[in-house]
Amino acid sequence: MRKKNYSIERKTKILKTLEKDGRVEVETLAKELNVSKETIRRDLREMEQEGLLKRTHGGAVSINSTQQSPEYPYLMREIQCLEEKERICKKAASLVKDGDTIFIDNSSTNISILKNINPEYSVTIITNSIRLLLESTRYANDNFVFISLGGMFRHKNYSCVGDIANEMSNKFRPSKAFLSCYGVDTEGALFDSSMYEIEVKRNLIRHAGEVYITADHTKIGRKGGVQLSEISKADYLICDRALTEEEQKNLDMQNVKVLVADI
Repeated sequence: MRKKNYSIERKTKILKTLEKDGRVEVETLAKELNVSKETIRRDLREMEQEGLLKRTHGGAVSINSTQQSPEYPYLMREIQCLEEKERICKKAASLVKDGDTIFIDNSSTNISILKNINPEYSVTIITNSIRLLLESTRYANDNFVFISLGGMFRHKNYSCVGDIANEMSNKFRPSKAFLSCYGVDTEGALFDSSMYEIEVKRNLIRHAGEVYITADHTKIGRKGGVQLSEISKADYLICDRALTEEEQKNLDMQNVKVLVADI
């Protein structure tokens, strides 16, 4: 298991370097990560197969910016911005009230909401996240009721997708929905990288009593992938830092309240 984690950590480092510099070199990565060149070459082959980069002689480059934004594997996203995501989850959980029915989407940002909800509250939790359902088995709490949307299992993202999941998500009216995304353009739009799960999120944006968008600071101002929704259809944005004056003004104009996760 630890060997697998090392691989995930290496790939996350490679992605961060690609996002920063646009390219990586096998020899440089091998030295920085203290592994063999063959290990790096294997990582790059696997990442190319997953559509995360394009291999070149001696290294790799980021995928063309005109292509759909890459949907990183769940386990890789889970270890990115860990501290920020934990603060966001604590803030989100503090908003859950006794008797609430909530929806938590399948995202690495929202996975820790569950463990931070008051265990004495009676809460119904709807989700399309297999990862969240597995996490629930760690808590012997009869106060929490879990409802899975069902559907086709997508192993790359530990999620339920497809017609069944889409149809079921249309039937619920939760009091709160906690949704993550690929990027937040404060001037008007939310973006996502997964076509597979976007319809579920759109249904919850339409039907939830309150819609909370959870996004760490790296997602603010980021565009790409597919437009999920107009940002004005959300009620709140939970972020790990305060926004700039311009970003705040843009959201104020669209009646989106910003909650800073400083707890």
